Amino acid sequence: MSKRQKTRPAPRAEKRVDTRKEKRLAQLRQLVIDTADKLPDLGGLQETTKWGQLSFLPAKPRIGTTVRLGVHDETHVALYVHCQTDLISTFRTVCPELEYSGNRALLVPLAGRLPTQSLRLFIEAALLYHLHKRRKLAG
Repeated sequence: MSKRQKTRPAPRAEKRVDTRKEKRLAQLRQLVIDTADKLPDLGGLQETTKWGQLSFLPAKPRIGTTVRLGVHDETHVALYVHCQTDLISTFRTVCPELEYSGNRALLVPLAGRLPTQSLRLFIEAALLYHLHKRRKLAG
């Protein structure tokens, strides 16, 4: 009886999938940077790594929440935000055409057009989350 070897996808196929994910993450990274450039209240944008994922946060303290970029599954990358914000629940209502996961991720398919306008709104809302919250409370 011969031992069965595990079959693995050809390296070329693995690379193609990885390249698609990397390309989509690069598009999202640029979208975050471009969106942040138009938001003077941020005081600039800090780019760092949190939990092994590319992360962005306002340079000024207590302005917004961190936006992280990462691979969600084989067909999606995601924009992740803190699970205790109401960003995902709000955007489920504002942009029902988008896909979400739980209360912390907006999913972006690897295939198809990037929903740029909706993503810009989401990124802006996240990066200015605490500032908007304070302004709401102030009336």
